[in-house]
Amino acid sequence: MGVGRALRSLSRSWYVCRITCLSLFYQEFMSWSYVLDTLLEPWFRLGDYGTQALGPLFVLTVVSLNALVVGIAYLVGLPYYWRKNTQLALGKDLGFGPGLVVVGQWFFVNMVFHFYRAWSLSPGSPPTTGQSLPQVSSICKKCIAPKPPRTHHCSVCQRCHLCMDHHCPWLDNCVGFFNHRHFFLYMVFTVLGCLFLMVFGLEVMLEALITANPTIPVVNFWNNCPISTRSLVIFEAFLTSGCFLILGGLTLWHARLIHRGETSIEAHLNRSETRRLAVDGRVYRNPYDFSPYYNWCLFLGMIDGRGWRHVLLPSTHLPYGTGLEFDSIYSCDIPWNFPRVQNQPKRVPMKLA
Repeated sequence: MGVGRALRSLSRSWYVCRITCLSLFYQEFMSWSYVLDTLLEPWFRLGDYGTQALGPLFVLTVVSLNALVVGIAYLVGLPYYWRKNTQLALGKDLGFGPGLVVVGQWFFVNMVFHFYRAWSLSPGSPPTTGQSLPQVSSICKKCIAPKPPRTHHCSVCQRCHLCMDHHCPWLDNCVGFFNHRHFFLYMVFTVLGCLFLMVFGLEVMLEALITANPTIPVVNFWNNCPISTRSLVIFEAFLTSGCFLILGGLTLWHARLIHRGETSIEAHLNRSETRRLAVDGRVYRNPYDFSPYYNWCLFLGMIDGRGWRHVLLPSTHLPYGTGLEFDSIYSCDIPWNFPRVQNQPKRVPMKLA
């Protein structure tokens, strides 16, 4: 009897404490997910502050590694092909040597140009003045300000960005509406440049590592610090192959997103929306997916008379629009180079939730 009475008393005390706590702190939206987010919030903030503080160091690292790769290519690869076959290098037969230099310079110039533009160009932000917005999708909980469609808040930059894709620590900048094209083309030309060095550097690597040809010289940066070509070739192969694999995978991922007319953030939102509507037997359609061909044309700026010259060569043209409002499959005024004949989007005003 004493044990049962003690258990009942303990149970009642726990019930009273639970009801008291719930009456003081209960909220309808409380969940374990919310609790976990609250507990991890300080760590997220610490990561954001660290990313912001180390941003210049990341940029310096990218610039230094690119400079090392290009420098070794000029220091080892170009003299090697020049000595191997002077006639080819001088272009007397097939023009192979000068062709390598031209192609290599093309990769290098495009890579430097697009990296600088992606780093220096702001992705764009909503106006902070009393200017009215043509389209509003929601209110930013951090800025306490209206957000245009496709705009998201960056916790590292601590402000909203137009058509935000993600914050890139290697650029110390957000990737968004005005610099997304430069970010992607920088990756493309870097990956192609790495492939170029891997293909035409294979012969140099084999001769330096396997045959140990004594004709390959030793590079003397200082009199007392000679560095063998073999060491430089190994370093070059490690950097180019690693960059080709890692950055190549990231490039394919972003190409897939561009193919579908969405950003990295929108990919997650669209996936959630697709699952939500599937429960009711409905199909979600991305309002900014104009079909793969037109998605690529819009992203690369190949509209309004612009062509491949503006993609293959450095171009400072800006994306179509202002980033404050977007054409959609329901209402489209984009000046395509080749107007859509089939499945032409109807001119129906679009209401964005």
